[in-house]
Amino acid sequence: MYLRYLIPFFDPKVQTWAIEARLLRWLTFLWLSIGLVVLFSASYASGSTEYGDGFYFLKRQLIWVFVGMFGFNIIVYTPLSGILKNAKIGIILILSLLFLTLIPGVGTTINGATRWISLGPIIIQPSELMKPFLVLQAADLFSKWNHITWLTRIVWLSIFSLVLGAILVQPNLSTTALCGIVIWFIAFAAGLPYFYIGGTALAGFLLATISVSINDYQRRRILSFTNPWTDATGDGYQLIQSLLAVASGDVWGRGFGLSQQKLHFLPIPYSDFIFSVYAEEFGFVGALLLFLLLTVYSIIALKVAFKARLMEHQLVAIGVMIALVGQSLLNIGVATGALPTTGLPLPMFSYGGSSMIGSLLLAGLLVRVAREENQAEVLTLKERRLQRRS
Repeated sequence: MYLRYLIPFFDPKVQTWAIEARLLRWLTFLWLSIGLVVLFSASYASGSTEYGDGFYFLKRQLIWVFVGMFGFNIIVYTPLSGILKNAKIGIILILSLLFLTLIPGVGTTINGATRWISLGPIIIQPSELMKPFLVLQAADLFSKWNHITWLTRIVWLSIFSLVLGAILVQPNLSTTALCGIVIWFIAFAAGLPYFYIGGTALAGFLLATISVSINDYQRRRILSFTNPWTDATGDGYQLIQSLLAVASGDVWGRGFGLSQQKLHFLPIPYSDFIFSVYAEEFGFVGALLLFLLLTVYSIIALKVAFKARLMEHQLVAIGVMIALVGQSLLNIGVATGALPTTGLPLPMFSYGGSSMIGSLLLAGLLVRVAREENQAEVLTLKERRLQRRS
């Protein structure tokens, strides 16, 4: 096994990559590093009081970062054609895990939702691990849409529907919506007829409406979002505390480690509402810098997509951008009260092994596309001389 798979930060071969691939790699590392610093601050008080160790959450997150970086680097060095061929296997395996969460006694229920599977001390959230495989399989399917039979189309659309349905009944409307949006944008970018695109969007809206009408807690969340102060100690409590944290940050923030809302006012500050702690400590300026990072990441991802020669590679790049940047914007929208409260984590920031691994695998896919489709193998002078001699 090559040492570069274990220590991807120090890989001498990176200097031979194209500029887009190198920029995306370092932006991923920067994004991840900022997230770990913020996670340490957001989780220190909770770790100290709950486990007697302020580093409790950070240490466990670092383990998942190591696993995720290992997967990231394997993807970066694996031809995308082989990854696309094996995507369907990943879809089926994780779909099986999603079904396992629905079996009483197998799925783990937290806060009224059964989204996890416990394997001893390890808790897996299959819906987070599904995202990179959905991007890959959707890109592969829609890039070949005009060259495959209707039977193949129906089979894979049915599998996608099963995936979305299995996530929805956990219940997890936010992740279902995100996965549906990712598939929808990939289909849209592939140029599918507007009739199919519009019909799918309408069906998704109707499905979300039905889910909200059936699930009381989802309906309460939407109502509390419109006016959280009507139930300030109940359903609106988390959003109010989040808004207080964001507002307290003002322009420059309170300073690193000085958030007040993380001191047992904001529930689970190291998870879905970690942006609130970030905004309180780093202020409006810090939030702008994070938006700048997301903007630059999106621009480079789009540049990679436009330069790609193969449609499936274009669609992978677009799908990764929607999954990572889109989820980030949705999470920030929730923390700032612009969107109803959901359970979407902030990629690279929020505590959780499945989310971290899924995010790093997605980032690795984008770097791989950049390597393959942007004349990625830039040759050194020595390699050029060897080629000329041969």
